[in-house]
Amino acid sequence: MGGAGILLLLLLAGAGAVVAWRPPKGKCPLRCSCSKDSALCEGSPDLPVSFSPTLLSLSLVRTGVTQLKAGSFLRIPSLHLLLFTSNSFSVIEDDAFAGLSHLQYLFIEDNEIGSISKNALRGLRSLTHLSLANNHLEALPRFLFRGLETLTHVDLRGNPFQCDCRILWLLQWMPTMNASVGTGACAGPTALSHMQIHHLDPKTFKCRAIELSWFQTVGESALSVELFSYQGEPHIVLAQPFASRCLILSWDYSLQRFRPEEELPAPSVVSCKPLVLGPSLFVLAARLWGGSQLWARPSPGLRLAPTQTLAPRRLLRPNDAELLWLEGQPCFVVADASKAGSTTLLCRDGPGFYPHQSLHAWHRDTDAEALELDGRPHLLLASASQRPVLFHWTGGRFERRTDIPEAEDVYATRHFQAGGDVFLCLTRYIGDSMVMRWDGSMFRLLQQLPSRGAHVFQPLLIARDQLAILGSDFAFSQVLRLEPDKGLLEPLQELGPPALVAPRAFAHVTIAGRRFLFAACFKGPTQIYQHHEIDLSA
Repeated sequence: MGGAGILLLLLLAGAGAVVAWRPPKGKCPLRCSCSKDSALCEGSPDLPVSFSPTLLSLSLVRTGVTQLKAGSFLRIPSLHLLLFTSNSFSVIEDDAFAGLSHLQYLFIEDNEIGSISKNALRGLRSLTHLSLANNHLEALPRFLFRGLETLTHVDLRGNPFQCDCRILWLLQWMPTMNASVGTGACAGPTALSHMQIHHLDPKTFKCRAIELSWFQTVGESALSVELFSYQGEPHIVLAQPFASRCLILSWDYSLQRFRPEEELPAPSVVSCKPLVLGPSLFVLAARLWGGSQLWARPSPGLRLAPTQTLAPRRLLRPNDAELLWLEGQPCFVVADASKAGSTTLLCRDGPGFYPHQSLHAWHRDTDAEALELDGRPHLLLASASQRPVLFHWTGGRFERRTDIPEAEDVYATRHFQAGGDVFLCLTRYIGDSMVMRWDGSMFRLLQQLPSRGAHVFQPLLIARDQLAILGSDFAFSQVLRLEPDKGLLEPLQELGPPALVAPRAFAHVTIAGRRFLFAACFKGPTQIYQHHEIDLSA
């Protein structure tokens, strides 16, 4: 007999048990030996069986018990000790020990238990010693020990525990309890086989996954998607060239969906860039033909109206627009892709926005990205004719600082920050898109990712995850996640179904505790996905 059996004999002896004594007929089942307040059964039938309601200790050894069902011991509520040894049952159901509020010692050892329900131990508020040693348990359900505040000794040794995410909760629970816990060694996975469980570091477990699942479709195609907050409510604006409009969406709290709120006529629009200044809302509509326009709403309750045509002699074929703040003033930079036009910085002056500086003339710029490096504003321009050029703000204007080596044929750039570093995602249509990191003087190559018809490589910080989405015209768009330990982007999932058709821009918004990803597509409808967090340790 094991340690628990020895403890049982000591308890019986300490109580002055006389083994020869038997209770009245019907109170000690066949194949059981009974004393005044204890019983030892070997080969007895399934539970429940008839015992004295004042029984204090019960041992079941090599019995015919095949399962522990709910309420198996309701007829003997006075039990202080319960022992199972060398039985054949494999499952313990919820509330198997219901009614045993006085039970202090529970030993379930050397059985064939492979599964235990999370509420199996519910109600054992007096339990101090628990042993599940030498069974077939590969994992324990989270919250198994919830409510067992009196535990002082737990023995889990001799089980083939798989030290994956299912064991994380146990590692986190042990330091919170004033109890001695014997856990034994891992049986798997192979990398952790034979390692003592109490030597595992919970911080090394990666047990949180994310998933982006389809939520809603917005019917028309789009080239850009932008988020802004107005009067405390998040909004989204889409540039829809085939519908000739900038479409503003808001959240319908009744229908729990996004709905159109307002649309701005804008034929051949490529970008709709919002700016909120107090009660005023501005939207820059960059258009291929007919001139780019500024729309304004002076105060809530009014509709947006066109107020200004922007730099008609300089912006001949805009391809991208970005917002940046310079010396406390809002400015737009519009990348122009025509040979005769020029990328232009437009800054606020009175009621409108006017050209402050022409940049990069004759280079057919395809993209502009505003960022901060070394505490100063910078601007990165991607071009169809040369490598991306980095400008820095000095003396009230942008001056060329450097270009990015080994970065030919870059269509667009986007940056993000992580761990104090500045990273850059560079989009290439054919070849390899790239990830670079700023080293204090230059962006250096960190990672290359195969591109197949990519027009967008968009980093997004969603909840705690730094993601990047590499769009594709010819294959599924890839979602990648930055792994802090490696400092690299690792594949997470493909977006779809439905699959994205020629994606051009991504943005995310959080509403009422729910997180959504917008994917603007040039040859198909805009798709909205919902972000879900999955706890793999549950």
